[in-house]
Amino acid sequence: MAGEISFFELGVDDAQKARTFYGGLFGWTFEPVPPGSGFSITTATVPGGVHGADAEASPYLFFKVDDLDAALARVVALGGAVEPGPGGADEDPGTVARFGRFRFCRDDQGSPFGLHQPPATADDRDDR
Repeated sequence: MAGEISFFELGVDDAQKARTFYGGLFGWTFEPVPPGSGFSITTATVPGGVHGADAEASPYLFFKVDDLDAALARVVALGGAVEPGPGGADEDPGTVARFGRFRFCRDDQGSPFGLHQPPATADDRDDR
């Protein structure tokens, strides 16, 4: 279903310290992700990630969409903004296959949020 919380990302100064803290606090499990600057997080419900070199960042929430490109166009049409960043030709196919596609946006009042198109499942690929 589009619009549900699909993913969260924690920006911290030191990803390893965050792994120790949040793992101890919530019992989350962590797996290193390339290029070695962070971890994917497994929780009981919503998957997440943590990355370093982003001290004092607020948690990032990503909302699920079925078609990222169409959703980004809709953000702009509604008066919001799409933040510069990865997307299109510079997306790593291995990362997209594992985690899906992500973009940071701002609503029409400047509040930040993210959009996430989860990776295709085997059923999705069979429908093509």
